[in-house]
Amino acid sequence: MIVTIAITGATGALGRLVLQGLATRRPNETVVALARSPEKLTGAGVEARHFDYNDAATLAPALAGVTTLLLISSSEVGQREAQHRAVIAAAKAAGVGHIVYTSLLHADRSALSLAGEHLATEAALRDSGIPHTILRNGWYTENYMGSVPPALAHGAFIGSAGEGRIASAARQDYAEAAAVVLTESGHQGKVYELAGDEAYTLADLAAELSRQSGREIPYVNMPEADYAGALAGVGLPKPLADAIASYDAKAAEGALFDDGRELSRLIGRPTTPLSASITAALQQAK
Repeated sequence: MIVTIAITGATGALGRLVLQGLATRRPNETVVALARSPEKLTGAGVEARHFDYNDAATLAPALAGVTTLLLISSSEVGQREAQHRAVIAAAKAAGVGHIVYTSLLHADRSALSLAGEHLATEAALRDSGIPHTILRNGWYTENYMGSVPPALAHGAFIGSAGEGRIASAARQDYAEAAAVVLTESGHQGKVYELAGDEAYTLADLAAELSRQSGREIPYVNMPEADYAGALAGVGLPKPLADAIASYDAKAAEGALFDDGRELSRLIGRPTTPLSASITAALQQAK
């Protein structure tokens, strides 16, 4: 059977990395990149099709001939459930045989406000009858690397995670896991809890940043409301600032921790260490 793999959100950071992973693992595989702005993928070496979560008429036609679909969760928090349900319905109408979905670490018991929409999508997948695989992705280390330049500028790394241990991994690690599941058999019906091999606190992160930068960058733990206020003070929209602060507060309670090492087993190598991500962030900050 000819396998055609399609990737939603293909112009996003994760989608682009998955496309690269597929090109490495299966260079002769037929890959379709689905995006609102497919012109951004010119020269990427894949077939690009227009695909807008909010335009149902574009969905099923864009999935014509697709056998395996990677549904990368929408970035529009609050609209994800409806968007994902529309994609799943279109996939069923188009005869897609396998959906791989990027969910949230421990979505079934997570205290993060993000969990609800992911659980609803998982339920929609079960209800659809389409064979599927759930990749419950943990935190991306990059979520914290954006704070490296301001930490260097102000001499402190701020947050609200307390002593919470964070088992994050690099986006590249999660992309590689997706590429593995998309190109290997035996993953249908599985739910993978994916996280980094080694957990750290934000104090550990600040210590490593201090070591590599040659400067003393302490971690300053703040009450959730104060941290949200600080984020809003540097220009983040209040709803986003509140959300980010809430994620940290839940991390303090263990919401971003996992020690199962399913991610490294799936990709066949250790996950990217925090030190390597900090090195990359410092290079970008120069």
